[in-house]
Parts: sequence; structure tokens; C-alpha cells
Amino acid sequence: MRSLLSRIDRFFVPKPDPERSGWLREWTYAHRGLHGPGIPENSLAGFAGAAEGGLGIECDIQRSRDGAAMLIHDWELERLTGVEGKLAEYRADELAQIAFLDVEHKLARLEDLLALVDGQVPILIEIKSRPGYDVKRSCRAVAAVLAGYGGLHAVMSFDPRVSRWFRKHMPETVRGLVMREDEVGFTQKAWQRHLALWLAQPEFIAYHVAALPNRMISPLREVGIPVLIWTVDTPGLLDHARIHADAAIVEGAGVP
Repeated sequence: MRSLLSRIDRFFVPKPDPERSGWLREWTYAHRGLHGPGIPENSLAGFAGAAEGGLGIECDIQRSRDGAAMLIHDWELERLTGVEGKLAEYRADELAQIAFLDVEHKLARLEDLLALVDGQVPILIEIKSRPGYDVKRSCRAVAAVLAGYGGLHAVMSFDPRVSRWFRKHMPETVRGLVMREDEVGFTQKAWQRHLALWLAQPEFIAYHVAALPNRMISPLREVGIPVLIWTVDTPGLLDHARIHADAAIVEGAGVP
């Protein structure tokens, strides 16, 4: 059965195109920027630090009330800013005035990140989603900002609809599928993982570090699909990543 599923996977996943996605293997990516004490995750300061250190950037996108692509991971503001309420209840201009906890750095938009990086290093843009969420609106918001951007970049999501949307509406953008197998994710069962893969038709995979290697992903890597691994936060996991994946998304002690 597993062998059959692997053969079906190869049918659904696009044939690897090194001209489009080969660059993914050439970088190590800072998870939510190069953050640490005084430098919040998904802050422009963290992204600037990553670029200065020669690291690619991984960032998260949530959508504001007025449809802007904002650089933040959580659906709620409190953990990162101390402000109560959902991010989606605020307009982009209001969010841009909110500072992260205990620092002067403020929330920013995707367009701010693109202007900051200006092609110096590649950017992985993870679009957040959840059941019942209109993720297509987020895709349109991100696509509008990316239009005309010449630097290396890719979009990815746990939601297979994101890759599917970009394949249809913005095919020039490299697209990926993020997956995990633990109790936090939505793809704990093998059939869910394969279904997500078939729906997404991604050009690369970003897989949870605790779940590699496995018999689903290894065959895809063998035929040339780039496999990224997250989140690598220790030297031992970095060694693991170098064996079982093509590139690492790192933070903390995992930063080489």
C-alpha cells in the first residue's frame, strides 16, 4: 500500500524544475527571522539580522481586517504584544502602531519586509490558515505585494489550498506544502498527508524535524523535490537536517 501511495505521489507532484526551485537547497533559513532577546520573532529587526548574517528568511503571514498581509504568526495579539484581541479585528495602520512586548519594534507588513531585503536573501512566506478560514483572501493579499518583486521568494502553507491557488493564479511563484505529524497538526494520518500533497501539487516540501526521515518524503526527495526541515534549534538537529533534508529552517542554537 505504501509503495502504491508513493507512486501516486509522484504522479501528483510536479516534475522538479531546478531552474525554479533549485535555489531552495542553497540556503539556511532563519525561522521567523533571527530573533532572540530584544529582537522579536517576525520583526523587521530580526529579518535585518538574518540578511546581515547571510541567512534566508522564513516569515509568517496573517491578514488584517482590511486585507493586508501582516508579518505575525499568531491569530491573537496578546502573546507577542500584550494587546488583547484578534489580529483580524485591527486594520493594518492600527497594527503598524502596535509594538512587540517590552521593545520598541512594531508590527510590520509584508511589503516592509520586501523593501528591507530588496533581493539580498531569499524569503519563504508561510501563509497561515485554519479550518473555515478564507485563505484565498490571504493569497490574493500576498500576491498583490509580490507582484513585481524580483528577489528570490516562495510561498508555503499547511493549507494545501495555498499552493493550489498560486499554481493557478501566480504560477511564476515557487510554492510549497508544510506538514507535521504530531498532535498539533492536521495531517496525523497517512491518508491525510497524501491527500494534502495531491491537492497542493507543491514544488517543495517543508517537513517537521521530528518526522524525518519517513517513507513518504524520502522518495520525493530522491526524484528531486527539495525538502526543507523545521524547526532546527540544536546543533544535533542541524546535523540531522544535513542528512535527511536539503535545507534547514533554524533558530536559537540551531543557527550555524
